[in-house]
Amino acid sequence: MRVIALIPAAGVGKRMGTSINKPFLHIGNKPVLAQTLLRFQDSTSISEVYVIVSKKDEIRCRENIIKQYNLKKVTKIVIGGIERHDSVKNGLDAIESKCDIVMIHDGIRPFITTQLIDKSISKTLKYDASVVAIPIKETVKAISPNGEIIETLDRNKLWLAQTPQTFKYDIIKRAYENAFEKNICCTDDSSLVELLGVQVKIIMGSYENIKITTPEDLTIAEAFLKNQETLGT
Repeated sequence: MRVIALIPAAGVGKRMGTSINKPFLHIGNKPVLAQTLLRFQDSTSISEVYVIVSKKDEIRCRENIIKQYNLKKVTKIVIGGIERHDSVKNGLDAIESKCDIVMIHDGIRPFITTQLIDKSISKTLKYDASVVAIPIKETVKAISPNGEIIETLDRNKLWLAQTPQTFKYDIIKRAYENAFEKNICCTDDSSLVELLGVQVKIIMGSYENIKITTPEDLTIAEAFLKNQETLGT
């Protein structure tokens, strides 16, 4: 079975407020992207990894991450697009021969586990599509443009989607082709699959599987990393 992981990492650091793009900031003694890719390197379920970065970060990714950390499973560096969905589309287009499963995981989520990778693949083989997600903890309000509460939503029905999001190749390929034909934009891959009428299964994720987008996230990530090192995980 051929499983390809697409790792979008072309995002810039607008909310981070740095001149260095988010995937190349450090937590611990390694770049965030390196921390993420090492998790996929360790997974026996992953056949290949395609890293998707901006053109200006291509050399940095190759020299300072892939070569430096000996990431043998990274077989392609793909140049990203303007938005995340453009980058994922570029990654899908870079798959030259058919594979069985495509896993899409944010390059700035460095605390993915091999266990979640395995569960995602297993669930997708059975049900065609899966998304790692977590139940929300807080009360959620729907508000008007004027800032008035319209409705208090039932949080028992609400989950926060994370990555990896994992799909049979034919399905995610068709979903992106459909979206681009109809000029549909998204920040979530599974929403495009849902438009095809395909049921997507949820996998319980982890509250540590954070997406690093702000300086506060970096602080939290450092704490998570130190805790994992202490526990030897």
